[in-house]
Amino acid sequence: MHLCKPGAAGRNIGQEYRSYTMKKGIHPDYQLTKITCVCGNVIETRSTVKDIHVEICSACHPFYTGKQKLVDTAGRIDRFNKRYGIKSETK
Repeated sequence: MHLCKPGAAGRNIGQEYRSYTMKKGIHPDYQLTKITCVCGNVIETRSTVKDIHVEICSACHPFYTGKQKLVDTAGRIDRFNKRYGIKSETK
């Protein structure tokens, strides 16, 4: 049972607290779950889904790590450079 004050931020001052309950049997179970990334990072949280598998997380995402990963899908970058005569620079 949850007690809620009607109105927000002091409106309806002087009214009594009312109790509101959620309907039984219509909500999914909110349970402990593990989010597993392909990099091996495991995050424990709560969700309505049991186990979640993701391809990228905050531990390996370039925005959060500051490292740029260049994903080469089947040599597309090499084919592009070869097609347009771009020479790769080595550092």
